[in-house]
Amino acid sequence: MDEHTDTATDVATDTATDVATDTATDASEDVAALAGSDDVTRYPIAPGYRVNVRTGPGTKYGIVRTLPYGMKIPVYCQKPGERVTGPYGTSNIWDNIANGQFVADAYVHTGSDGYIAPRCD
Repeated sequence: MDEHTDTATDVATDTATDVATDTATDASEDVAALAGSDDVTRYPIAPGYRVNVRTGPGTKYGIVRTLPYGMKIPVYCQKPGERVTGPYGTSNIWDNIANGQFVADAYVHTGSDGYIAPRCD
């Protein structure tokens, strides 16, 4: 299952464009918060992809927002969930980037096919 909003063939993002447009102000504030200066390592989203942030570890969970191109994200913890194929392979790992917000690890360049952060509770 694709988990980005790059092409017309994207089946996982049915309303991501509407969400991204309708919440542009909220999203820019959230992105600014993600880009904060804490000491957490940040990992880049795959080049050319706008990745959906979801409320849980799978594409059936609601979309919170869509990350802009070139975003680097913190990974606070990771959780197994739906298996997703992206530019960095196929994985069931989902990265927690903020409270109740997950992105598919297959779209994040962590340099590993496994866990790089503690498992989420």
